Amino acid sequence: YKIEVRLDDAKRRIEGTERITYQNRSPHTLSYLWLQLDQNRFRPDGQGVLAQSAPSFDELGYDDLAQRLELARFEGGFEIASVAAADGAPLATTTVKTMMRIDLPAPLPPGGTFAFDVAFAFNVIDGTKIRARTGYELFEKDGNAIYEIAQFYPRMAAYLDYQGWQHKQYLGAGEFTLELGDYDLAIDVPEDHVVAATGVLQNQDEVLSPVERERLARAATSDKPIYVITPEEAAARESRRNVTAPGRRVWRFKAENVRDVAFASSRKFIWDAMGVQSGPNRVLAMSFFPNEGDPLWSQYSTEAVAHTILSYSRYTFDYPYPVAISVNGPVGGMEYPMICFNQPRPYEDKTYWGEPSDKDKTWKRSKYGLISVVIHEVGHNYFPMIVNSDERQWTWMDEGLNTFLQYLAEQSWETDYPSRRGEPKDIVSYMVSADQTPIMTNSESVLQFGSNAYGKPATALNVLRESILGRPLFDFAFRQYAERWKFKHPTPADFFRTMEDASGVDLDWFWRGWFYGTGHVDVGIEKVSEYVLDAQEPGEAKRRQRAFDETEPKTLSAERNAALPKRIEARPELGDFYNREDEYRVTPKDSADYAKLLASLEASEKAILSSKKRFFAVDLVNKGGLVTPLPMRLTFADGSHRDLVIPAEIWRQNAVRVTKLFIEDQEITGIEIDPKLETADSDLSNNGWPARAGKTRFQLFKPEEKPNPMRREKDLPGGKDGRQP
Repeated sequence: YKIEVRLDDAKRRIEGTERITYQNRSPHTLSYLWLQLDQNRFRPDGQGVLAQSAPSFDELGYDDLAQRLELARFEGGFEIASVAAADGAPLATTTVKTMMRIDLPAPLPPGGTFAFDVAFAFNVIDGTKIRARTGYELFEKDGNAIYEIAQFYPRMAAYLDYQGWQHKQYLGAGEFTLELGDYDLAIDVPEDHVVAATGVLQNQDEVLSPVERERLARAATSDKPIYVITPEEAAARESRRNVTAPGRRVWRFKAENVRDVAFASSRKFIWDAMGVQSGPNRVLAMSFFPNEGDPLWSQYSTEAVAHTILSYSRYTFDYPYPVAISVNGPVGGMEYPMICFNQPRPYEDKTYWGEPSDKDKTWKRSKYGLISVVIHEVGHNYFPMIVNSDERQWTWMDEGLNTFLQYLAEQSWETDYPSRRGEPKDIVSYMVSADQTPIMTNSESVLQFGSNAYGKPATALNVLRESILGRPLFDFAFRQYAERWKFKHPTPADFFRTMEDASGVDLDWFWRGWFYGTGHVDVGIEKVSEYVLDAQEPGEAKRRQRAFDETEPKTLSAERNAALPKRIEARPELGDFYNREDEYRVTPKDSADYAKLLASLEASEKAILSSKKRFFAVDLVNKGGLVTPLPMRLTFADGSHRDLVIPAEIWRQNAVRVTKLFIEDQEITGIEIDPKLETADSDLSNNGWPARAGKTRFQLFKPEEKPNPMRREKDLPGGKDGRQP
């Protein structure tokens, strides 16, 4: 791609041209190509707008209605001025919503190349009104804007070995399926704007001052963030907006072997940077943000960028690109190669929340909300920017894997980091909820999108790592997948196969349950039975029988009847052998039979017969339907305990009920399933034996007396009795 674009700050508009040189690396001859026209998703007559269902008017918020009104009036979509071959000859095209077919003048054989030019333009959406992956934010107090621009050029659809062209329409939820390519990008902006973009800046001498160039060079070797543009310099730049009419300046970037490019532009940007080492590669971690982002952004953003690269590289591969950038603006959180857009800021008074809070809907403005979104979006460089999965079809292959690695990175940021996803206990409410779809559902058809595509696959991988494979085996297999499929197009089957191949463990049951099903974990203990080996020695057997019989409960009638006068006591002659016989006495025949048994046994069999082991049969029931391993804790009579994990294969012959046998030297006095909350078990009340009473606190409430119509009337203006003047 050779792309030249111009940002019109007054009209909020992008105009540009591009030359695409396409090489056919497939074994097929192609008679047409497909281009993605993602901006068409914002046309009022676009499929994404028309296919949007009505909201719930019982719970309709201002933001939701404002977005719908803005979408209805906004004149969005690509304006394609021309599509022509490199020699200038017009090309026949057919636009199908967010896709354009280009009919080639001659078939393109395997290995052949074809170059063509596209001239385009579009109006940039207001990212504060329309929730999207691109847009601008206008600051009323100073009249400046931050632009976060993506999907800004017609780009090639992917031609895949497993399906051919991937040209599913862009409706908004399903993200992008793209080919890797090389980019020369020229961005024409007002001369006082600062630009961040995918790739390496090619013309520092033209767009940066000597002081800024010196700071940037120093930052590359620094292990702490250094300002390239200070807060004071950014404030001065934004305040001069109306002093003189600015000229224009072109920022040039180059990126190789990436699947996309994006950029951000504003005169409000503070810019800081630091170096981070990833294997042999020295990476420049950078952040661009307005003064409104401080104090959070100066302290945390670039540090979080660097931390992400170090953490993700530990589990996958060395970060291969020269830069990694976090930009603050209107986009809540969105990823592109080498650059991402992140929204969290403190409040206007510079205060902020210290931890996420779904209840108060404030986590997006919190300290941890910022750190987490930076980790997540920078982490997307690994999945799907490098491990180039098909996001339009399978959201979980990038969002789920990335959320899993995000969880690992968060936990290595600080102790007790308040991660929102990853822990099995945090996915329980979703797992038992209604209106679910399997993880493997197409992106546009997923229900409960965040929990399905982010939370559940991340939790599944955490369970696989902690409770099934173990960390060393999982980490080896996961790294093999990342290394094997970087810069390639993996499918879910490629992930499943690689994890099994590298671990040596058959995980078919796991993929089937977690990724293709909607069951949940709910395993309970139905019964525990102790079996004692009968050595058949007559004296011991009779003593045991006596003790057992004496412990049998007596009925109320039997207890009261014991005091009744008995005829046989008054007339002893009525008694006979059976009244006098001691049924617990060892008879000569009992002794003879036992001696005969011993004579028939081998020495090894005699040893088994004399074993003092105790046998406990635990009846387990799978109520939730999702097959799971069983972490268990056994507590013994001497107060000690033992933790173990029963593998999921115990369910292989019956996925509903199974009995597990424990052979112990002493009595088991307690059993607990999932004592460390590692399986997402939805009901812990049936996980223990003996069963424990559930405990919870309760409060007393005094009902408030609601005002009756007469009292409400007296509260109206016009006098104590409510009469109008």
